[in-house]
Amino acid sequence: MGAFPTFDSAPFDSAQAASVLDWWHDAGVDLLVEDEPRDWMAAEPVRPIGFPAPAPLPAPGLVPALPAAAPAALLPDTLDAFLAWRLSDAAPEAAWDGISLTATGPAEAPLMVLVDCPDRDDGEAGQILSGAAGRLFDRMLAAIGQSRETVHLASVCARRPLAGRTPAGLEARLAEISLHHIGLVRPRSLLLLGNAASRAVLGTELTSARGHSHAVDHKSGKSQAVASFHPRFLIEKPMAKAESWKDLQRIMGDMRA
Repeated sequence: MGAFPTFDSAPFDSAQAASVLDWWHDAGVDLLVEDEPRDWMAAEPVRPIGFPAPAPLPAPGLVPALPAAAPAALLPDTLDAFLAWRLSDAAPEAAWDGISLTATGPAEAPLMVLVDCPDRDDGEAGQILSGAAGRLFDRMLAAIGQSRETVHLASVCARRPLAGRTPAGLEARLAEISLHHIGLVRPRSLLLLGNAASRAVLGTELTSARGHSHAVDHKSGKSQAVASFHPRFLIEKPMAKAESWKDLQRIMGDMRA
């Protein structure tokens, strides 16, 4: 395999660019690099006495962190108003490309499902988790006696970020918003699908969060959370479905307790 996925001779569009970024991220490249090579072993240049050292330049391609947004206490305090706010220009993702998708399902569902972000095709479908991942998700819900009509389905990001990765500078704010959302729904149980959802709510990686239930404190009390694999991961790694079924059984046990 080469450094880049092989494309045909068609123009290089935004979807292909996002695919390349996905590939680099999966390959472990998560930092920007300079255009020209640097000799890291070279000695520092000698500066004339009496001249101050120049101020360090920012790393190429890096931009200052965005200022923190308003605290969660100022977020809308009713679910209808909150969901409208998530689609408005005031939401953190409003400047991103794409379409914002709102949560679906009953306002007081006993089970809330949280994923990372809409998939690339979800905007056209008009709902979170469409296509092949959505069909698998529907089967997962059916296996525990649930459906889209009985669960409250939401995402950490209302729009899909570049390459599907939550920007590091917004992780804390989006986590705050997700916990506020959970407090408005007040679910008995919470199913977190994927690493970004686990990090947002539990503050830990999916690999560490799996295997047991977590008590999640929010403004309206507590919910029992279980972290599991996102359906898109299960499509790529079918061998993980057995572990996913254990997580779904844990959710059923929590809801019956």
